[in-house]
Amino acid sequence: MRRNPTGVARSGGRLLLALVLVALFGFQSAEAQTRFMYLRGQSIHPAFEGWWPNDDGSFTLWFGYMNSNWEEEFDVPFGPDNYFARTEAHALDDLEMDKLVASEVDQGQPTHFYPRRNPFLFTIRVPADFGEQELVWTLITHGRRNRVFASLRPDYRMDTQVMSTEVGGAFGSLDDRLRTNLPPELDVEGEKQRRVEVGEPVSLVAFAEDPDDFPPRAERSRVPETLDQLYSTSGVGSSVVSGAPGLRLTWIVYRGPARHVAFEPEQRKAWMDSRAWANSPWSPPYILPETPPDNRWVADATFLEPGDYVLRAIASDGSHFTYQNVRVEVTSADDAP
Repeated sequence: MRRNPTGVARSGGRLLLALVLVALFGFQSAEAQTRFMYLRGQSIHPAFEGWWPNDDGSFTLWFGYMNSNWEEEFDVPFGPDNYFARTEAHALDDLEMDKLVASEVDQGQPTHFYPRRNPFLFTIRVPADFGEQELVWTLITHGRRNRVFASLRPDYRMDTQVMSTEVGGAFGSLDDRLRTNLPPELDVEGEKQRRVEVGEPVSLVAFAEDPDDFPPRAERSRVPETLDQLYSTSGVGSSVVSGAPGLRLTWIVYRGPARHVAFEPEQRKAWMDSRAWANSPWSPPYILPETPPDNRWVADATFLEPGDYVLRAIASDGSHFTYQNVRVEVTSADDAP
């Protein structure tokens, strides 16, 4: 039988076309699935976590942020690069527009920003007649303007179970009892406004306890011996980063440059660092430090440069959060009378 050379050519052409398409779509698929780990150079996205109603008719709005970098931290003072505005719905949808009102700029947000996800970091209470207005938080980092719009839309309503789920609490549990989970009780000893000189340590004493002891403390208490054990998802019921349940307390620099503050002992991270052995509740192998005697956490903070700082104590049971601030005015030894 005589072979048709043109048929061979057509078959070869179809084969070549098929190979090109496989390569093209395979590349696109691989590109779509690629996850890059940026150490620095990316921007911060403010986050509106949701809202819930209060007994007096007001509403509590929760905020946090996502720093897309794994190492780079930012200091963004109040002003055009870090501000809140209260507006009518959609008034600031155009990112090129600004609305700076001096009395609205500072709503308790941080000026120091740690890496990665920092969820449920602060709240703003709005009155019962807030209606369809929006609280808009604008952040500009690395020249990129990002904005979040907080409102009382029904689909943003949340409860403590939603909060726990969003932070991977109790290893991602969906236990219905989390809907009534109580936040830790927290009391920072001493004055909430301090004044020290550079190099002079500030003693920080905080009392924290979990009033309902829920979710109960649990951890991977066995130190892993293999990589499979280290990254085991046994008992983890969530597709998001998960963390160990149990009472913990840590201090962070909330306002002011953290690079100028040294804590002793070193504080556990409050941001969601999921890398192994990363000194984070979200880090494999998910082992929490023991609760200190009498639930009394003691630390010192020493400042390397003068300035105004806000230190924040964060108490958590892994699913809910309570905060208290200590403001510190740091002076140079040359400023002493």
